[in-house]
Amino acid sequence: MKKKKIMLIVFLVSLILILPGAVYYKIQLYKLTYIYTYFQKLDDDYITKNQRKIDIYKYDLSFDLYPEDKIFSAKAILTGKVLDSTIKSIDLNFYDNFEIKRILLNSVSTEYENEGYRLSIPLNSISIAEFKIEVDYEGTPKKAGLEGFVFGKRNGTSLVYNLSEPNYASSWFPCNDIPFDKTLLEISITNDSGMVSVSNGVLVDVITNGDRRTYRWRTEYPISTYLVAIYSSDYLSFSDEYISQDGTDTMSVEYYVLPDKIEEAKVDFSGHVEMLEIFSRMFGEYPFLKEKYGIAEFLWYAGAMEHQTITGVSSNMIGGKKFFEDTFVHELAHQWWGNAVGPKSWKDIWLNEGFSTYSEALYYEAVSGKKALQSTMMSKYSSNFSGALAEPGPFLFTRTMYDKGAWVLHMLRWEVGDSSFFHILRTYYETYKYSNASTADFKSVSEKVSGKNLDKFFEQWVFGTGQIELEYETESIKSEKDYVVRIQLEQIQEKYEEYHFPIEVKISFKDSTDKSFRYEITSKDTLIEISTIVVPESIQLDPNNWLLAVINLKDK
Repeated sequence: MKKKKIMLIVFLVSLILILPGAVYYKIQLYKLTYIYTYFQKLDDDYITKNQRKIDIYKYDLSFDLYPEDKIFSAKAILTGKVLDSTIKSIDLNFYDNFEIKRILLNSVSTEYENEGYRLSIPLNSISIAEFKIEVDYEGTPKKAGLEGFVFGKRNGTSLVYNLSEPNYASSWFPCNDIPFDKTLLEISITNDSGMVSVSNGVLVDVITNGDRRTYRWRTEYPISTYLVAIYSSDYLSFSDEYISQDGTDTMSVEYYVLPDKIEEAKVDFSGHVEMLEIFSRMFGEYPFLKEKYGIAEFLWYAGAMEHQTITGVSSNMIGGKKFFEDTFVHELAHQWWGNAVGPKSWKDIWLNEGFSTYSEALYYEAVSGKKALQSTMMSKYSSNFSGALAEPGPFLFTRTMYDKGAWVLHMLRWEVGDSSFFHILRTYYETYKYSNASTADFKSVSEKVSGKNLDKFFEQWVFGTGQIELEYETESIKSEKDYVVRIQLEQIQEKYEEYHFPIEVKISFKDSTDKSFRYEITSKDTLIEISTIVVPESIQLDPNNWLLAVINLKDK
């Protein structure tokens, strides 16, 4: 994408941001990734074979922040094991712009190579099963991906934060930047004593030393590198309490915002306990119950990022009007879909984004009923989703991954029925919680729970492109005792030869009675015949909007 074109798109998005909140609410730009997709690197061209042959147990990170100079000094300790004794080096991801003071391997100074975004430590014929790598470094992080690590300001107030998705954690600390290598984390953040520093997990200590203050956080649950977070600013905080589904545990729900946003934030964030309750009943207990759920204000345009246990929310989304509640629902849902159940590779990103997008519809259905489910799904409808869910290529965060992903789950629900569908979600969550899953894993769970062969469904909707396009015509024919309603269906789409799907037919009569029928469509042309006592007043196909389809009455 040429620079001028990029700047034009940025300008147009800037115009969007000044529209009234109610309008922007409808746009739902979760990550503004439609602009930046060309930056993405997939695992295959970012990760060496050696990186797949190590397992990091834990990151112990320390950052000493100097926002005015836009630098930090840092220490990273990586503890892990070698899975293949034949590897010649331990390879990690780490950008080469920092000044590395020293690197120790198992407490001994070692040689290393740091070029581009690769840090390689040769083993020099040393055979090791477990390792501890210590890296002391300092400098200013490069901008990477959507944001990277940011020394920002709002109204003169310093605000330090990061946004590392998908694989830019290595722009600020050395790591095995693969989503499936989950680890435990301890992180210490030091800044001026007036600043509050927030990260993942639980706060275990706050130490003040003169005009500097250190916050130390720790996770009880494994975390992927892209979900590691730093927020440090002049925050004020407030909190709610969430009680677990069995009533035995209480968890803090924490909010961190700059002082001028405190009252608006209390309004905007007030629904989070109810959201937690609804999703915990629906999917299974909140996955990080021993830690917290939280929100921290950051400066990223008008988007949000689901860092594990501490979501970043743009200052522009905090206005006291609840205009962005759907975004807050979406990001909370990621704690289940993406954080607890992570993707095995970035090609599985629809399992993050499609699931969290459909969770919005499920939330509004739980709060307001079936009509809210339908209206939410129609707000995510498109007649032109591009690409296949299972093959995103370098363009990870497209509307296809979000909205088509949600529609595929919606259609799966219609395919297998409500009881099986929600059992699938709960089983999938419990099976892969605190680990990682692929599209194949989700398909396997779906088939096992539903008892159905879903090869055709996944071939059509996950590995295929396009959508159903139907034309139909109807006639009512008088028979000896009643009428026969004939509905002739024809699939006319170009991108997929022949979809198989269940369709609902609703027939309405003059006396205001309705009858609904479900039919399995397994051919390009289908004739449906229905016997009725009187001539129908109207006939509707897919009246409850279960299908990603364009359905039109054929011109006569």
